[in-house]
Parts: sequence; structure tokens; C-alpha cells
Amino acid sequence: MPGRLVKKTWVHDPTIHAPAKYKQACHYEAFVPQKLGDMRLTLDAEVAGVVSEAENAIQQLNATAGPELDPLARLLLRTESIASSKVEGLQLGVRELARAEARVDDGGRASQTAMEVLANIDAMMVAIHEASIVSEFGIAQIAAIHQRLLAPDRPKIAGRVRTQQNWIGGNDYNPCGADFVPPPPDEVDALLRDLCESINSDLLPPLVQAALVHAQFETIHPFEDGNGRTGRALVHVVLKRRNVAPRYLPPISVALANAKGRYIAGLTAFRADGVGQWIEYFAGATARSARLAAEYVKATHELMKEWRLRLSSLPEPPRSDATAWALIDLLPAHPVITASAAVGATGRATGRVYDAIRDLEAAGVLIPLAKRPREQSSSDDRSRRKRSWEVAGLMQLIERMESGERPNA
Repeated sequence: MPGRLVKKTWVHDPTIHAPAKYKQACHYEAFVPQKLGDMRLTLDAEVAGVVSEAENAIQQLNATAGPELDPLARLLLRTESIASSKVEGLQLGVRELARAEARVDDGGRASQTAMEVLANIDAMMVAIHEASIVSEFGIAQIAAIHQRLLAPDRPKIAGRVRTQQNWIGGNDYNPCGADFVPPPPDEVDALLRDLCESINSDLLPPLVQAALVHAQFETIHPFEDGNGRTGRALVHVVLKRRNVAPRYLPPISVALANAKGRYIAGLTAFRADGVGQWIEYFAGATARSARLAAEYVKATHELMKEWRLRLSSLPEPPRSDATAWALIDLLPAHPVITASAAVGATGRATGRVYDAIRDLEAAGVLIPLAKRPREQSSSDDRSRRKRSWEVAGLMQLIERMESGERPNA
């Protein structure tokens, strides 16, 4: 990626709490990338072929997606968000996170790590929503994604473009000796405006556009924290706006998280002379994730058939219009579900939802989880409302998908 190095001096600061050597003035170089609007890009045939393969894989993933499959789309989006958090070192067991999500949906609390991962899911939802409704995607929309992402952990900087120099690697006190120093603060606004113009453009192939937008955003590093997760959300903004992935977004971060070293090396190459190398890597990761997602959509369909068979095999199966059947269609979006979440998801009366849960539990589709200590003394109705159930077989599928394994490998 063409750009220029700007020589800067870090001012001596005797007041900071740091070893003496880090209080001294020092020199560093910040990298200011060329604007995407000024880039002249030519791809060789091999890279163009990988890009075409990736776009075809996403289109095939979306080929059979209709509104009735939205719970599966949310499952993929949830997986993408969790994998994106994993890239940043925010790791949580699949079951632990699913149970935390159910508690939060029911008005309860979760660990700080769980809240940060759940905030990433929320931020991804905001990204996709904004990508769908605004005619011009701008800095305000990027800030909104970042706001949702960091609000639970660092509300003071959430949604605010940095006004200070940041850096990657090196020490915690100054950018001298850092692995990479992003553009100085006074360059950030113009670079972000150019980035947004590129998001709104349709001159490049969608996958190339997404690859460049993501790498450029990571190079600009416009926030004090949360740049990686925000930048990966922008990938899906581009794919959604270009209508390549109208419903099913491939969990690209699964591939990135499982080869983090290659991902970082690709971004590093982008900032040198390896733009084509980065695009090829990104497109390859996208193609793999789209094919993996397609296999999991199929596997989840098969699992839903099994749930329906179990329900229909009850000695007294529910009527065809019963809430239990409607709830089955929504379960892929809720690997752990509470009664109140089921009421919200189905829009059915509470009593009918309780009946549905009872039938699905009897059929072995919903597995009751142990009550939390505070629930033991609750009244019967409140206790039942606060109970949670794991969806049979779904957690195992999610675990394999998040690890990048094929469902039937």
C-alpha cells in the first residue's frame, strides 16, 4: 500500500508513571497510507480467480436463503461476532457464552468477558442494520458500531475517534520502537472520509472492496481500542451494501481467528507492497468460510428435521398450529433459551409458550439447565420464567463451526 512516513517527536514527560527511559523524548515515524480513492489497482489473473471463487461461494451460500431462514442467518452472524472477538483474545466457552447470553436477555448479569463478546454481537447487528438502511454510510455509522462495541467496557472512548497518537507493539508508554504507528490524529478525519466514500462506491469487485476497506481501516486505527472488531464489522457492511450477502454473511473471522499469524502478516503486507497478496489471502479466507457456512446451514436444517420428528413422535403430539412448531423454527438463533426469550421470539402468549417448552422438553429437544442458586426459593411461576434450556445438538454444531471444523468431519 503506497503511503508516506511522517517523522514525529514524542515529548519528554516526567509526570507519567513509567521507568525513566520511557519518560524521555524520542523520535518515531507514523505511517499515512494513500487514500483508497487515489489507488490504482491491477490484479493478476490468479488473484482475480480467487476473488471470483470467493464471491461465487458467498452467492451459493445465499442462493436458498429466504425470510423463513433468518434464525440461521443470526446463527452465522453470531458465530462471526464471536470469532472476531477471539481474534482479539476474548475467548469464552461456547456453552458459557450461550448461557450468559440467555441470562442477559432475561435481565440478568454476566461476566465482563461475556459482556464484551455480547457487545460485539450487538455491534455487528448495528453494522448490518445501518448498512441496509442508510443511503450513504459515513463516519457516524462507524462510530455507532464502535459505540455498541465498547460501551460496556470503556464508555468514555466508545464511539469517539481518537485525538491522540496510538501504536501497535513496542511498550505501553510511547510509540518509539513500536511495530506499527498509525497516522497522526490530524490525518485521521480525511482518511476516514475517504474510507467511507470507498464503502459507498461500487467501482471495485465487492470482495476486493471489502478487503481494501478492512485493511485500510486497520491501518488508520481511528479509535483508541476496538479497531479490529470494528474493522471486521465493516467487511460485512460492504458485502451487505453490495448485495453479495443479502441474508447469510459468511463467518470470515472464523478463518482469520484460526490462522491469526497469517491474518496479521497479510495486514502487514498490505501496508508495504503486498496489496495483491492481502487481497488473495482475504478472498481465500472468505471462500473457505462461505463453504463452511453452507455446510452448517445444511447440518442445522437436518437437526431441525430431527427436532420435528421427535416432537411428532410424542404419545400426544401438539397440533399443527401449536407454538412448539413455531418455536422449533426459531431455535437455531437461541442455543440456550429462556421462557421470556421464547415469548419474545414467537410473539405467542406466555401460557402457550410454557406448553411448547413442556412439549419440547418431553421430546428431548430442549434440555433443562440447572437452576441458579437465587432461583431455588422463587415462586413456581417466577422460577419457571427464569429457567433456561439448552437446545439439543445445536451447541455441538456451534462448537465445531467456531473452531473451523466441518460439521461431519
